[in-house]
Amino acid sequence: MTPEIETYSKYIRKQIADVHAALKGLSEEQLNQRPDVPGANSGYVIATHVLGNARAWVLGIVCGQPLRRDRPGEFAAAGTYEELGKAACALSGEIDAALAVLDRSTLNDRFMPPQELWGEGEAQEITRREGLAHVLEHASMHLWQIQLTLDLISQG
Repeated sequence: MTPEIETYSKYIRKQIADVHAALKGLSEEQLNQRPDVPGANSGYVIATHVLGNARAWVLGIVCGQPLRRDRPGEFAAAGTYEELGKAACALSGEIDAALAVLDRSTLNDRFMPPQELWGEGEAQEITRREGLAHVLEHASMHLWQIQLTLDLISQG
């Protein structure tokens, strides 16, 4: 693995761990509670969505692995902190393994990702490097959202 790809792997896996850690100590009820705000999601839902996005973008879009994404299912998810931890750990291992064999010379190749893996909006041509940067940006945004969600449920 090149230093650049190793850096992406390290920080994406760190974001996954940080998302999981942000939910530590919550009861199962708190973990699955949606704040009383229109369109709000529970911490568990947000974390599941972060994992789904990272899986789709790193493994599917960037590394070209054949997979399907159930994005609506991410937003209907409920479960335990332990289940989330197992999923996060497994995904981190898959990401590290996939990026370990990613050819650095393909990082600037432009391509059109599958719409199914893209998420909201219409898929746009990107590079693999942009795809990896997107995962970091997306996870960072949702980590903040988890923190806000926890503040809202603690006030309710």
